[in-house]
Amino acid sequence: MPVEITWWGHATCTVTDSNVRVLTDPLFVRRLAHLRRRRGALPPPGAWQADVALVSHLHADHLHVPSLARLAPGTRLLVPRGAPRAVPGLRRLTHLRLSEVAPGDQVRVGDLVVRVVPARHDGRRLPFGPHRSPALGYVVEGEARTYFAGDTGLFDEMAKEVGPIDVALLPVGGWGPYLGEGHLDAGRAAQALARLAPHSAVPVHYGTYWPIGMDAVRPHEFHTPGDEFVRLAAAHAPRVAVHRLGHGENIRLGAAR
Repeated sequence: MPVEITWWGHATCTVTDSNVRVLTDPLFVRRLAHLRRRRGALPPPGAWQADVALVSHLHADHLHVPSLARLAPGTRLLVPRGAPRAVPGLRRLTHLRLSEVAPGDQVRVGDLVVRVVPARHDGRRLPFGPHRSPALGYVVEGEARTYFAGDTGLFDEMAKEVGPIDVALLPVGGWGPYLGEGHLDAGRAAQALARLAPHSAVPVHYGTYWPIGMDAVRPHEFHTPGDEFVRLAAAHAPRVAVHRLGHGENIRLGAAR
């Protein structure tokens, strides 16, 4: 059975494996604070359908309560441990089956196992409050092992902590002209790809949202990370098949194990 991956924009993807729909970091709005969606239509209502939604960390472009509220009653929702304390709006989502998770946890959903792995990223709900939660990645294990990195920087133990994978959904950009510590740009994502050595990769987290009024500020940082990742991945990890998807596009990958 093939694994199907749809990229809806930013870090939002649907991974369908073993007849289970997994949704990553749901974000279904045209505008978020100072950010405006500049490319790609809004995901259609069908994108809201999932068996389980994964939230990687507390930043508002990854944990967006109004988008989570659109999920159907009974949807599983995995969030970093401590998230309801830091983001009280999560407590209103009583129609969802919320679980707090941390690195090392494993959650079974149908015929899938979702394994929680570490990320290197700021876990605070900026800019409010002192509460922190771990930034997470997830490995969805079914017909294939699909790694959703969330937001992360490179770290020495990445390959060991993530483990063997078949598909990597890697962030290659951001929503502004500068990426600070704890992020992957196209070059660092290509280095991560070489360490992880999956069979296939899909670049995400670029080319969707951009600050209002900054259209003319370093626009190449918005437009080019996907193509740059394809180019650099060919140099650093030539055995990995990289699939640069457009917004709303999907790809089916055969089970690689």
